[in-house]
Amino acid sequence: MNTEKLSNRLAAVASFVEKGAVVADIGSDHAYLPCFLIRSGKIAQAVAGEVAKGPFDSAVRNVRREGLSDAVTVRLADGLFAIEAQDTVDTVTIAGMGGPLIATILENGKDRLQKVKRIIAQPNIYAKAVREWAVANEWKIIDEHILKEDGKIYEIIVLEKGTAQYDELEMTVGPYLHASKTDVFLEKWKRESSEWKRVLDSLEKAEATDAILQKKEQLKMQIELVGKVLGT
Repeated sequence: MNTEKLSNRLAAVASFVEKGAVVADIGSDHAYLPCFLIRSGKIAQAVAGEVAKGPFDSAVRNVRREGLSDAVTVRLADGLFAIEAQDTVDTVTIAGMGGPLIATILENGKDRLQKVKRIIAQPNIYAKAVREWAVANEWKIIDEHILKEDGKIYEIIVLEKGTAQYDELEMTVGPYLHASKTDVFLEKWKRESSEWKRVLDSLEKAEATDAILQKKEQLKMQIELVGKVLGT
């Protein structure tokens, strides 16, 4: 992967960036995504934000090597605090983190989202946390995507400002993903359900403390919920 050819996961994230957008890529790592978007002519300006010094230095080197220092501003900052008012950012991408961490980043920096029109999130795990944050903060899901790469399954959630309500199943598996029910989507939830059943079986042998009983009940509810998707 480099600034000219992204992984399938990041290429899918890039596909949801609108032409002419001003992008802030949070947790940009090597700044591959913003450099690719500019190289491809899709956007003209971007911010690459990194909280860790090592990835920040790597992003700076890549941007300089590509001759894109005038187009990509690299900042060492925590989450959305990489965005400044003069950037006129209207699109935020956050990829390659857990859903709870993405939700925390969005919550902690939500004052920086006032002029942002679109958020493209790619949680590695527990995407439900992103959907819960969206509903609580008046962002609605306008699209979703799921893909498999190198044996791992990734979800992408695209948000725009607005209000929407989703039931528990939609919050868990995604309203758009549930509607399409692709093979990858079904594979993901078969995997999840199998793992929950394995954990439930192990808990059946454990001492019946209040915490164990609560966890068993939660797992049973999750298995039953996803069973509606899988037809089990």
